[in-house]
Amino acid sequence: MGPVLAGFLQLLALIGALALAYIPLGNYMARVYSSDNHLRVEKWIYKGIGANPDTEMTWPAYLRGVLAFSAVSVLFLYLLQRLQGVLPGSLGFDSVDPAQSFNTAVSFVTNTNWQSYYGEQTMGHVVQTAGLAVQNFVSAAVGIAVAVALVRGFARSRTGELGNFWSDLVRGTIRILVPGAAIAAIVLVACGAIQNFSGIHEVGQFMGGSQQWNGGAVASQEAIKEFGTNGGGYFNANSAHPFENPTPFTNLFEIFLLLVIPFSLTRTFGVMVGSVKQGYAILATMATIWVGFVALMMWTEFAHHGAALQAAGGAYEGKEVRFGVGSSSIFAVSTTLTSTGAVDSFHSSFTGLGGGVTILGMQLGEIAPGGTGSGLYGMLIMAVIAVFIAGLMVGRTPEYLGKKIGAREIKLAACYILITPALVLIFTAASMALPTPPHSMLNSGAHGFSEILYAFSSAANNNGSAFAGLNANTDWFNTMTGLAMLLGRFLPMVFVLALAGSLAEQKPVPATAGTLRTEKPLFTGLLVGAILIITGLTYFPALALGPLAEGLAS
Repeated sequence: MGPVLAGFLQLLALIGALALAYIPLGNYMARVYSSDNHLRVEKWIYKGIGANPDTEMTWPAYLRGVLAFSAVSVLFLYLLQRLQGVLPGSLGFDSVDPAQSFNTAVSFVTNTNWQSYYGEQTMGHVVQTAGLAVQNFVSAAVGIAVAVALVRGFARSRTGELGNFWSDLVRGTIRILVPGAAIAAIVLVACGAIQNFSGIHEVGQFMGGSQQWNGGAVASQEAIKEFGTNGGGYFNANSAHPFENPTPFTNLFEIFLLLVIPFSLTRTFGVMVGSVKQGYAILATMATIWVGFVALMMWTEFAHHGAALQAAGGAYEGKEVRFGVGSSSIFAVSTTLTSTGAVDSFHSSFTGLGGGVTILGMQLGEIAPGGTGSGLYGMLIMAVIAVFIAGLMVGRTPEYLGKKIGAREIKLAACYILITPALVLIFTAASMALPTPPHSMLNSGAHGFSEILYAFSSAANNNGSAFAGLNANTDWFNTMTGLAMLLGRFLPMVFVLALAGSLAEQKPVPATAGTLRTEKPLFTGLLVGAILIITGLTYFPALALGPLAEGLAS
């Protein structure tokens, strides 16, 4: 079997698995967030934190809950790293320095999981499990909660209430993420991923010196790393490490995990707004972009430009030989089109245009299908923009799901789509203009520029993957990427929740003959076009200086 056919068959198998999970998981999540009942363990949690889960919140109150919980989480994780040297289970590692502690705390709380350190050489068992793994669950739950609040804004009328943040947070964690990750961890352990609390072992000689490996609760963290679209690996090699990703089957299984919730949330959206066809329209938009990007990536990596690539049968440099070019291409596209950031190959070694595909995937806003929750609310914001454009073309007041898109709504949507590109471009420009930051680039020229553009595209979009040629463990990059992650996560949430509150206060508008049918293929095409055009107009000059220049020169 040729490598191209193998990659195509893996893609078909992945699509089939996602299709089988779509309806049951989407319906289940809709029931979770629509139920009035509380599990016993949930009641214990509410009592412990002093929250009343039955109290409805307006959007400012919901936002305060999101920000307060996230601020406490950042502080806790920062202190845990600073105290690592005196904690049990530290494996002899010292406390993490302040700049890196700040960066890592912000990274995991914002669901970014950017790592400027070697996991197996920096973090002990306590920080990995009680700190990083816990945030993998709750940061994903925060994203889903905000998405559900926006969905309620479309579904409700004549009220400013969007639900209860604490209830949404706890339910998402207890009823969705914990059981899903537990099942996934069992599968990974059965396939060879490790799960233990062993110390550091010398396993033999390697290039004249002893080689040391340390164990850990790897399978459980790997499961939620993918299922919650987090991406932070237990080891520096991330999902290319055989302890995290032992076989080609687990590689495809991990891709399935990182895609299944974002895609299935479109079904949840359709059920909660009372029209599954609307969910299918959003799903079709996400799937069109994802499949298109996978096809483009495979083409760039199988193109055979040059004698070496022709002899190898593809661009094998930086690819994990256990998985091949096709599987690595699917993983790279899926991880950068979501907010996962896990990697099973070296993105910096992709072809010039292939590296550009990974950067562009993040710059779309990670909405195809995006992260847990963030993908759905990002796509719904783009849907608001699309119906506004359609309204301008036909001279009608734009409407979406029975809600008028007026001046307030479009201003909030515009602020949402402008904030992240501003962060990416400003931080990239500052890093290139100042004298010291460019010293962190491993390469010069277009590829070196791509390293920094990738870093801030990843940070501001809460992805977390890296081009890996950049030494990001400096005070400048630890601080600036930390700020980009914070602002890129929480400023958009402000606009999302404000939009949700504005929509919930409206009364429904009856559909007429002139209403744009947003469940039809015509709207899906309009939405795909709007996403690509807006992103292209925003980022094309930067892409032209980096991956496009490198790709066209090769």
